Amino acid sequence: MFGEPICPQFPCLDQLLYDVPGSEGILNCPLLLVQVTRLKCGGFIFALRLNHVMSDGTGLAQFLFALGEMARGVATHLISPVWERHLLDARLPARITFTHREYDEVEAPVTTPITILPFDNPVQRSFSFGFAEVSLLRSLLPPHLHHCTTFELITACLWRCRTLAINLDPDEEVRMLCVVNARSKFNPSFPSGYYGNVIVLPAAITTVKSLCEKPLGYAMELIKRAKASVTEEYVKSVAALTVARGKQIHFPNVIGTYIISDLTKAGFEDIDFGWGKAVFGGPMIAVGVISHLMPTKNKKGEVGIVTSVCLPAPAMERFAKELDMLKHQASEGKKSKSISISSAL
Repeated sequence: MFGEPICPQFPCLDQLLYDVPGSEGILNCPLLLVQVTRLKCGGFIFALRLNHVMSDGTGLAQFLFALGEMARGVATHLISPVWERHLLDARLPARITFTHREYDEVEAPVTTPITILPFDNPVQRSFSFGFAEVSLLRSLLPPHLHHCTTFELITACLWRCRTLAINLDPDEEVRMLCVVNARSKFNPSFPSGYYGNVIVLPAAITTVKSLCEKPLGYAMELIKRAKASVTEEYVKSVAALTVARGKQIHFPNVIGTYIISDLTKAGFEDIDFGWGKAVFGGPMIAVGVISHLMPTKNKKGEVGIVTSVCLPAPAMERFAKELDMLKHQASEGKKSKSISISSAL
């Protein structure tokens, strides 16, 4: 393990953020719920529930930074808020120019039933990745993929381990929905200060058998290809699809769907309400098929990444075992290479 970071598994979540009845939906629900809990030590916990249709992680972080500036008495915001929601309006007439498999309407076949959500008796567990572990896992990839991002690498590992853990039929499709911030995909780019939601989720899709039996580089290639598919035209196509379906588009409600969001650079831990930077900043729980990557530090002050996973207890045990096996495989492979290089000298 990388250390003992503060992880998003708060045992008293219901006390830190009151679950206001009727606030879990999208329409006719509060856009924002905030609760501040004072601690006996003098600190406090600022908890927030956001309607994700209104804002993404980048927009939320910007909003919280602005609140921090107000709390500290700053007269002028460093970044002024921008509305401009029309930038994401669907064109008239709306044109769907991509095949958006992330929103497939999946039906369970008669011969091979698809495992439908929700999970039975889900549990949560956090997993940490330090610099050394990331370096080891990267060694499992072929040379032409070594330049991949840390997010892509960890995502490929988690996707593969989770798929092995949930024991699906080998021929069943599984999909990784890659959370992509599309702000930079527009020309001109989105204005600084835009608080809205500009994320899209292109899907990397394969079968259980291919993902589990092929090398880790196979999953990596699928993820990189999905992310690279996002363009300004792709985002406009998503908007057109939303209109065409009457604003009722949903992700496939199956266990084989997995979503990982990268919050390592969101900066939640840097928000300052006047008492200094936060000890922890990020999602409080893992929800269903969604995990988040967040920055963390161990007791030595070493920077790493932590993610929280939600699975039924038996699957969680298998997931942890598969991840340990993957790390062990990387470690043994690196030792083997060191021996070969040494003997060559």
